[in-house]
Amino acid sequence: MHDTKTHFTFSMKLSSDEYQRYYSGTVHNIIVTTHQGVSVQFPASAVRSFVKSDGVNGNFVITMDSNNKLLSLQRLVA
Repeated sequence: MHDTKTHFTFSMKLSSDEYQRYYSGTVHNIIVTTHQGVSVQFPASAVRSFVKSDGVNGNFVITMDSNNKLLSLQRLVA
């Protein structure tokens, strides 16, 4: 069985107030439109390590498996 990985890049800018809705559990998933034009949904918990005092800001690459399960999320260094 061959498991393919798909990589997408996207930009995200969430204020600390906006992220609080995800952190508190009010909202469980984040949906982004990637630079490739694809809508991708992933658990809000995936961005916890990227939260700063001003929220979550930056360019990211997300890797999904063939079942669209999140494998990794990484911030791209400018």
